[in-house]
This record gives sequence, structure tokens and C-alpha cells, in this order.
Amino acid sequence: MTLVACIGGGQLGRMLGLAGLPLGLRFRFLDPSSDACAREVGELVVGGYDDPAALDDLARGADVVTYEFENVPVEAAVRVGALPPAAALEHGQDRLREKELFRSLGIPTARFGTLDETGLPAVAKTRRLGYDGKGQRRLDRVGPIADDELAEELVRFERELSIVGVRSREGETRFWPVAENIHREGILRVTRAPARDAPQDDAEAICASLLDELGYVGVLAVELFEVGDGLLANELAPRVHNTGHWTIDGSATSQFENHLRAILGLPLGSTETRERCVMINLIGAAPGLDELLALPHARVHLYGKEPRAGRKVGHVTLLDPDEETVVRAVALADAADLA
Repeated sequence: MTLVACIGGGQLGRMLGLAGLPLGLRFRFLDPSSDACAREVGELVVGGYDDPAALDDLARGADVVTYEFENVPVEAAVRVGALPPAAALEHGQDRLREKELFRSLGIPTARFGTLDETGLPAVAKTRRLGYDGKGQRRLDRVGPIADDELAEELVRFERELSIVGVRSREGETRFWPVAENIHREGILRVTRAPARDAPQDDAEAICASLLDELGYVGVLAVELFEVGDGLLANELAPRVHNTGHWTIDGSATSQFENHLRAILGLPLGSTETRERCVMINLIGAAPGLDELLALPHARVHLYGKEPRAGRKVGHVTLLDPDEETVVRAVALADAADLA
């Protein structure tokens, strides 16, 4: 039986496992926490991501190794020969390298560098380890930028969008429809897919150029700003991504299954969309299951994680909902939020 090893045992690893079990795949996860939520869908190796012995235990007998978050130590990914390739991690972990990659490929992005280059207002972002809005501060006046920070132009955008694509070992690429995303306090709250009147071709071109340049294998997400008639690339994520969770219920093949197909050298599945979807993240704590299941055409995904402020504990996907149902679902999620 094919064994897939994964660095990280959080909800993304768990969803990879849930996608792969019907295909007859087995899973093994490496995580520092003994109660990592992916433990319910595979074997769990408890250890540090930079622990050579733990990494060797993870990879022993595995047909392929992957990862579920972008702050995996590059050396760890190299040691176990993980896919996507380590080059993607090197760019995804450093905002400056990421922006320089966009620029080298002719991909429009916000101005970045010094405050003389960005102008004011701007945003100072830590170059590494920033996620869900962490490590960012607004700058309205000239001031010092730390050595580990990067200044970026504060973009006045119409919408936040994202594109999720997948590339096979042979270089075949497929893309899901562009999604529209709503964040609050830096955390994704709602995704609508497909996004209304989205520039699908332009978004695919951006994602395709990154996939090809990196020799990528697996799923890649690119977060975008819609500004006027154009797109600016904000960030890339070399992994399955929160803005693609709707594909579990709304696409012929989910991002999780296609990631597994890609890294295992299996044929990619169709990314055709079944129907319009709205995905709502459950942050902090989940509403009552009876309340969620009472929503028309709701698909509930709980991650088996203990409640904690700011923590993603699940999501609910609404299939072809009316706006009243969306408002009800968002209100339920907000009421349960521990913030």
C-alpha cells in the first residue's frame, strides 16, 4: 500500500489524509505535538521538524514526502526529498525573495523595499514567519525599518482574490476558479468561489509562470489584489491552501486529492466546479453542530482541535446558497469566535 509522509500534522495534513484514504493510501505525519489533529487519519511521529532522527522515522518506507505548511525548515525538506521542491519553500518563507521572484517573472506586485521606494502609507512586514496577519504594522510616517522587515506599499485594492493551481511531475497544470476572500484581523473569514467577474486568465498566467519557474510539483496558491483592471501578486503559498477548502465539496477533484495525485505521479483530476460555493472559517470555537447542519446545503468540516482564540477549528461550505443563508452562517461563526 502506498505510504505518503507529511511534515506537519495540522488540519491541512488531516485533510490530505481524508482525501487519500479513499484512494487506498496510507499516511504518516511528523509533528511536535502528540495531539496533532492529523493523528486520526494516519500514524504520528512526534518530534521536531529539524530533528534528523524524527525526519528519518517519518520518511522510512514512504513512497513520497510532502509538507502542509510553508515554514518547514528548508534543510528538513531537502533531507527527505519532499515535494513540492525546496526552492518553493525558500521563496515562500522570505517576503523579499518572494517579491524579487515576482519581479523577475514580470508579475505585477506592490512596490517594496525602502520607504523612499514605497512611499507612505506603507506596511512593514517581517521577512519571515509572518502569517494570518502576524508580523505586520502600518507606517504613516517615515521611521526606522528593522533588519528583518520589508516595507511594502499599502495597496488600495477593490478585492482580495486567490488562484489555486496544481502541476504534475510531467508539467501538466490545472487551475481552480479564482476565489474572492474576506479577511478580518489578518485571518481569512469567508471565501466565495467562483469570484464574480474574476480575471481568470490573468490569474492563471501568474500562477502558471510560478509553477514552471520553480519546477513545481503539487498544489500552489497565489494571493492577489484586484486593483482597477489589473492584478497584483501579494503572496505565494507552496502548499494546499485555506482559500481552496471549498474545492472539497464544490469541485470535481479537491485541491487535496490533486496534490496527492501530482506528487505521486498519478493523473490529475478535473478542476471543474460543480456549483457556486461560500466557505466560512470557524475561528476560536465552533458553533453547535445542530446549528451548522440546519443551514441549507451546508457541508461541515471540524478539525478535532481544542478551542483557542485565533485558532482555525473548522470550516463550513455552503453550496449555491442564498445571501440570507450566508449571513446566518457568518453570524454563527462570529458568535462562537473567542476573540
